[in-house]
Amino acid sequence: MQIEKVVLVDDDASIRRIAQISLVKLGPWQVDLAASGPEALALLANRHPDVLILDVMMPEMDGPTTLSLVREKFPDFNRPVIFMTAKVMTTEVQEYLNLGAAGVIGKPFNPKDLANQVRKICEDWTAKKNA
Repeated sequence: MQIEKVVLVDDDASIRRIAQISLVKLGPWQVDLAASGPEALALLANRHPDVLILDVMMPEMDGPTTLSLVREKFPDFNRPVIFMTAKVMTTEVQEYLNLGAAGVIGKPFNPKDLANQVRKICEDWTAKKNA
């Protein structure tokens, strides 16, 4: 799958900035940022990213809730969704995958590896979808 545009949602400004720099330089992709679930929903009304990266733990609306609302409000959104979280125990990762996530990236992440992690998750998602 060809990745050109990414929407990254995280309530931590420093994580948004580091991830954006990493994805723009090493993707190299266009990266739009949102600081919350509601902001992400507003952004998705006008943007059509190839990948959506969601922080799991955010105030107001967490990542799983945001994903649920993305699917409800944008039923044609059929792109990989990746959760980023510090909660990466096997049972937690399985829960995110059961919610429909294409994959999970653990925090803290290595900025040098982030684009390749996203690329690999998207490749696996595409292969599974086309199987």
